Amino acid sequence: MDLITGTEVTVARVVPVPPERMWELVTAVDRIGEWSPETIDGGWGDDEPKLVPGTRFTGRNRFPNGLEATAVCEITEVVPGEVFAWSVLDEDGAAGSLWRYHLSAGDGGTTVVRQTFRHGPGDTGAREEADAAAAMDDRLVTLCANMLATIAAMSADPSATD
Repeated sequence: MDLITGTEVTVARVVPVPPERMWELVTAVDRIGEWSPETIDGGWGDDEPKLVPGTRFTGRNRFPNGLEATAVCEITEVVPGEVFAWSVLDEDGAAGSLWRYHLSAGDGGTTVVRQTFRHGPGDTGAREEADAAAAMDDRLVTLCANMLATIAAMSADPSATD
C-alpha cells in the first residue's frame, strides 16, 4: 500500500507586495536560493527561460541531514500572474513531487500567496524514509515551515517593492 503518493500540504500567506511583482518573484527560479531555507540554488540552464509547460530547470537542495541533491524540474502549469507549477522529476522522469504557487489579489495592493506541495508517484528520498508515518509527518511540518519562510523572504526582498 502506498501511503506517500498524494500526500499534500498547502500554506497561505498575505504579503505586502502587488500580485504582478510577486509573480516575478515566484517565477525567478534562479533566485530561489536567496530565500529558501532548503533550496540553495536553481537555474534555467543555457536556454532563455520560458514560462510554459514542458520547460525544464534545475534545483539544488540541502536537507537537514546535510545531504545535497540536484533535481530536474519541469513546468506543468502556467497561468500568467496567477499560477506557476512544476514537478520534480526522478531519474526515470516520473514526478516525485509537485509544487504550485497560486497568487490572488488581496486588499490594498497585497497578494494572497498559496503554495502547495504534493508527493507524486516517483522515487524520492521521502519515499525511502517514509516507512514510518512519523517520518512523513515530520517532513510535512518542515516543508510547511520552509514554504512559509520562503514566501516571507521573497516578499521582504528589497526588489519586491521596487
